[in-house]
Amino acid sequence: MRSPLLLLAVGALALADPTWPAETDELEEIMYQLFSFGARKFADTISPCSNEASGPGRQNAAEWLRTAFHDAATANTYFGTGGVDGSLQYELDNGENTGPGHKTTLEFMAPFMSPRASLSDLVALGVYASVRSCGGPVVPFRAGRRDAVGAGNPGVPQPQNSVFTFQQQFERMGFSKEEMIQLTACGHTIGGVHQTEFPDLMPSTGVRNGEVPSDSTVDKFDANVVTEYLAGKTDNPLVGGPSVKLNKNSDFKVFNSDGNKTVRAMADPEAFRATCVKVLQKMTEVVPPGVTLSAPITPYTVKPVGLQLTLADGGSSLDWKGYIRVKTPVNGGVKGISIIYKDRKGGCAGSSSCTVESTIQGVGRGFDDNFAFFPIEASIPASRGISSFVVTLHGADGSSNTLYDNNGKGYPVQDDVVFQAPQSCVRSSSGALTVVAAVRNDVAAGGARADVWYREPQSNSPVPRLSRAQVTLEKGRCVGHYTLFATDYAVQGGLASQSHVDVSAGSSVDGFKSLAHVGGTCAEFDRAAPCVVAAAEKPALKTLTGRAVNTTTSTTAVVPPPTTPVVAQHRSAVGGYRLVSCWTEGNKTRALDAAIFINDTMTLDKCEAFCSKYNYWGTEYGRECYCGNSLSSSSKTAPLSDCNMPCGGNSSEYCGAGDRIELYSTTSAPATPTPTATLIHKPTVSPYTLVGCYAEPPSAKALAQKTTIDSKTATNDACAAACAGSRYFGTEYGGECYCGSFVHGGAKAAPITDCGFPCAGDRYQYCGGADRLELYENANATGGTPQQPPAVADFALVGCRTEGNGTRALAGRAAAADDMTNVRCAGFCVGAAYFGTEYGRECYCGDVLDPSSKEAPAQECGMQCAGDGTQLCGASNRLSLYKRRGPAPATAEAPPGLQARGLVVLRENFNEFKRLKSALWFAVGQIVDEESMRRDLNATPQFIGALTELVWTQIENVAIDLESFSHHAGRSTVTTADVLLLARKNPDLQSLMESFVESRKEARKKDAAAED
Repeated sequence: MRSPLLLLAVGALALADPTWPAETDELEEIMYQLFSFGARKFADTISPCSNEASGPGRQNAAEWLRTAFHDAATANTYFGTGGVDGSLQYELDNGENTGPGHKTTLEFMAPFMSPRASLSDLVALGVYASVRSCGGPVVPFRAGRRDAVGAGNPGVPQPQNSVFTFQQQFERMGFSKEEMIQLTACGHTIGGVHQTEFPDLMPSTGVRNGEVPSDSTVDKFDANVVTEYLAGKTDNPLVGGPSVKLNKNSDFKVFNSDGNKTVRAMADPEAFRATCVKVLQKMTEVVPPGVTLSAPITPYTVKPVGLQLTLADGGSSLDWKGYIRVKTPVNGGVKGISIIYKDRKGGCAGSSSCTVESTIQGVGRGFDDNFAFFPIEASIPASRGISSFVVTLHGADGSSNTLYDNNGKGYPVQDDVVFQAPQSCVRSSSGALTVVAAVRNDVAAGGARADVWYREPQSNSPVPRLSRAQVTLEKGRCVGHYTLFATDYAVQGGLASQSHVDVSAGSSVDGFKSLAHVGGTCAEFDRAAPCVVAAAEKPALKTLTGRAVNTTTSTTAVVPPPTTPVVAQHRSAVGGYRLVSCWTEGNKTRALDAAIFINDTMTLDKCEAFCSKYNYWGTEYGRECYCGNSLSSSSKTAPLSDCNMPCGGNSSEYCGAGDRIELYSTTSAPATPTPTATLIHKPTVSPYTLVGCYAEPPSAKALAQKTTIDSKTATNDACAAACAGSRYFGTEYGGECYCGSFVHGGAKAAPITDCGFPCAGDRYQYCGGADRLELYENANATGGTPQQPPAVADFALVGCRTEGNGTRALAGRAAAADDMTNVRCAGFCVGAAYFGTEYGRECYCGDVLDPSSKEAPAQECGMQCAGDGTQLCGASNRLSLYKRRGPAPATAEAPPGLQARGLVVLRENFNEFKRLKSALWFAVGQIVDEESMRRDLNATPQFIGALTELVWTQIENVAIDLESFSHHAGRSTVTTADVLLLARKNPDLQSLMESFVESRKEARKKDAAAED
């Protein structure tokens, strides 16, 4: 029998828990784990409501609330644009979003952004957090928003607007006249008006810390903003004062627009709170079409948090760590928990050797809830593994027990593929990342891959852009029942430690692994067990122990999760689509290339909803969704049995397989699809040649001049004729035509498959895509502004980049010439993966771009090429960088004559430079030892390693000095003595080492004094 205490603790919400895991789990933790143990710290700068973390007079909670309104305010519900989409990050300088509050709010939220938490969702979540922090009601939060990639249209209401204009603006957003008044009151109940943004609205008295509050309770979410207005006792500068004469008394104009009828109805405190819940939730749910929001997020009663398996003990066991988070009342109620898990085959249920006991380690809290954290620390035999578990909560009275079984499904844990954090490593300074995964031998034949989600700074936003790279993991050695797979990757953007990694094998994924706590050194996998290929071995299970073992016996029988296997099936119809069959992917192209959607919890219904505007859609790899109106000519039918991977979000249905797509078509499409054999990217439209597919810049056009052609008969030929005489033309959206003498520097090369819209006037040729330009060039055209060619030979423009930090961005061959052009440099670097021009006359080649080279604004590469005044060739310390679009030619020799006519080859190879750099590790170690002895400080290996890491930048500079020394001395090698000599002479290196040694010496003195 359950006790009243335990029922109070966990019983009331037991049926309300969603099935774990859910897509909203990350946002749920950010929303509710706010303070103390396990805190995500999302509310740190807004709690308490009076918190002025960004400066005196600036209530951060009020700034968060305003940020959400300004992001939503440009929505146009008539045309389906804008809303809470994060576009505010690109609109901070448009004159409508004054003051620093929006920027600092977005900067605080940026680190919380991830593949599972969009910036727009965080902005909407900020409404819940700011209102609740100030004592206001709970504003329900629903997730699922997608971030905009550029600025939206203007239209944020301004204080000088007329009532009619306000009404039109709010109506555009989807709000009635009554809701306009309500939303204004709810948005202005906390915070005030700031002198720096509105100096003309400041009264002669009452300005405190540069702010005039909207009501007398600046840090409380209450009805005073309307009650004081109705009583004529308000100091709100948007009601009275100088704003009246300036016609900027916007709150008065809005409140009084219906004769104060609406604000009178809000004067009651409870009515005010209830009204604000309704209109603020509606504001956060103004989203662009195509966005489907989740159900309101509520806290789990029982939730696994931070679970992780790690292959250990030479491959013989799996370390299982994490927490079970339990929602509890203030006075507790849960004494301990028991976890009973099932092995890989669904066995071991009820056995004591499959039980983990744990007691509370810490308690965290949110605005309204408390959470007890129970640690999991267990060792599981790798031969048996784990598939699911259930949790039993033991009441504080010692007799009551409550089972949580994840709505009858058990809490799932997969052990097919495991992210190996100890063997993985990341260097924040360089972005060098090594990813290691352990894949069970019976599924290792299909290989493994990793998705790296990383941040890249944006020049037009305070928030980094979230990018994704897919890499294949290379098979390594076999250890016990698992095989190690690994890869190295250079994370761009300088924020490598803020990245996330998903590792996958087949349909199994160990996902969303933060690199924040991954070390800078990859550990070896010690004591590797012999490889086990057969699955017959079944050793006895180990006894598991928790962090703090509770051996109290439960008095209530524990019912294990069901063991009936789920059999996947091919669904014959989904919505208005019917199953065609299983089809192959195209040859070096996608079978369906119009749109793509990837999700770890993919289902056929999700894919159907995403592709509802297309004739065909299909799922692949258990988690990928593709759409299109036609199939690639190289895609062929395959046996239905080839599509044998269950969907990630529904194991009862199939979602294709590797290189196999579960294909569906509309009922009006042919029952057997006929691939389009002649739909192509037209290589030439005389006198123009196809350059490639290019992404439009965020806030401009790649080609400045839009030309009107008949959209119904649009083709590349028609656009070429309309743009005759221009150096470039391009088609977009299947029917738009653009011309220009140069391509905007913000345009970036995109995969040719991105330009997937057939021309309106010829369905057998492509005319760009959504924000993608099918770009053509007439290389013989003359005149126009000097420009950066978007493509040269087999290379596509990457953009303007800085040189490396103490090294070259491209470390291969280098040359200089007084008639340098991008074409000439491309020829010189014919066998390289990259080339770049710099300072108008210099050319550099390389197969790898140094991670310390960063993206620079396009205008900074503004120096004309010495050999062609119509082109740009970088600038001082700025590289116009190009990357090869395909494999290098079999012959990597430069064409004859390229080194004639004054081309001076500066460097043929970089091998000696690399050798010198590695020699410096030894040299610095020796110098550190000398410095330590001279200062009476013992240099341990850890000390030398720390110092060597610290001075790595200067080591690069010394290596460059050594290269120059070797070149000018006419010597083919440099001795260790040379290395030591030049390293000792380098003043920056010496200064760093001496300072480091002295600081360590002082630290040890303090430690010794403390011991005495």
